[in-house]
Amino acid sequence: MSQAFDVVVIGGGPGGYIAAIRAAQLGFQVACIDEWKNGKGGPAPGGTCTNVGCIPSKALLQSSEHFEHANKHFADHGITASDVKIDVAKMLARKDTVVKQNNDGILYLFKKNKVTFFHGRGSFAKAEGGVYEIKVAGAKEEAITGKHIIVATGSNARALPGVPFDEETVLSNDGALRVGAVPKKLALIGSGVIGLEMGSVWRRLGADVTILEGLPTFLGAVDEQIAKEAKKAFDKQGLKIELGVKVGEVKAGKAGVSVAYTNAKGEAQSLDVDKLIVSIGRVPNTIGLNGEAVGLKLDERGAIIVDDDCKTSLPNVWAIGDVVRGPMLAHKAEEEGVAVAERIAGQHGHVNFDTVPWVIYTSPEIAWVGRTEQQLKADGVAYKAGTFPFLANGRARALGDTTGMVKFLADAKTDEILGVHMVGPQVSELISEAVVAMEFKASAEDIARICHAHPSLSEATKEAALAVDKRTLNF
Repeated sequence: MSQAFDVVVIGGGPGGYIAAIRAAQLGFQVACIDEWKNGKGGPAPGGTCTNVGCIPSKALLQSSEHFEHANKHFADHGITASDVKIDVAKMLARKDTVVKQNNDGILYLFKKNKVTFFHGRGSFAKAEGGVYEIKVAGAKEEAITGKHIIVATGSNARALPGVPFDEETVLSNDGALRVGAVPKKLALIGSGVIGLEMGSVWRRLGADVTILEGLPTFLGAVDEQIAKEAKKAFDKQGLKIELGVKVGEVKAGKAGVSVAYTNAKGEAQSLDVDKLIVSIGRVPNTIGLNGEAVGLKLDERGAIIVDDDCKTSLPNVWAIGDVVRGPMLAHKAEEEGVAVAERIAGQHGHVNFDTVPWVIYTSPEIAWVGRTEQQLKADGVAYKAGTFPFLANGRARALGDTTGMVKFLADAKTDEILGVHMVGPQVSELISEAVVAMEFKASAEDIARICHAHPSLSEATKEAALAVDKRTLNF
């Protein structure tokens, strides 16, 4: 007889495991199914984010940043470091350790919250009598039932047409995190989050890096002023970014990859590299879910169709995270997971897409929440802008990193904060203040009148808020 649960979650990534834990906290009998495996074949919950995304990429960014500081910046602090070398194997081993710590942490949280974990691939078998039968294909095949199903199966990297990932020379985000030696020449197609972060890692370690971007503008989703400031910093670092290119034939062999493309001027170009990382977006992962067995509806992109509450076309079937509409961000998936668990319990789960923060963990970091200046102009919204450079921030000077700025956009009449945009040191941490402020409909003056610790990078946030009213104190 199959085990019966109140809630079955298919997928153990950020959205799935958080949904399972919150549902268990609310008193439901919960199962979570996840198929990720570690190097030994054991369970590795956490999805793309933990295994081949957010977590390992941040580990490599940290290691490569230490290496660059030792080579280029320690001397400014009176520290002499000579013959600095990188042990790529050890760097990757540390990354793997960080990943495993997160995997093990999730398994511990399942045990703590009494979530039953199944290691394998979950798929729909049938719907009968108000419950859904879910097949689990793992070391052994078994079936479980659930009254409510939450699909949280994430997304997969999008490949170039006709150029499949071999994860040896043509790499997705997965292969990009497992490169065993610093390539002499590296190309990336796509200048989004993955392209910029992975490009930064290998540039710091000595690779000659070129990023090919099809769009004519750099980071088109980012506030234009912030994007220009970031591009200036990347150019100075030696990260070569070509915009407005059209990629043609890509030939991959054991010796490397040849990329033919047309540049923004319409000139034919060719680039020969050791490795090619393709980061042109991601596609919803519904492979093997067998949604057709129960009539689950997908849209033209292959995403599961949901309403504003994450309800699918089927009764008591929900979907969250990368497999549905909205930004493909781990923290967005987490918020949806909590909201769905609470909705199942009859509560009012809350997700505000307007206050979901975005971060690119390069150096300088880029972070933002809310609308950009170009969006406000296009929408005909009257606004006021205020900026403050880290060049005038005492803590940034002490850190030795004064690149970038903080920018506030506020309604011209009400002073309500409409968007906050940052580029500079540790802005991934600073952006949360803006998220809280916007969630509570704060004005720029509210932030301007809050006492910020001195010296701190957060003072740049206060000063940018002051700048909305043209009354900065330190610039």
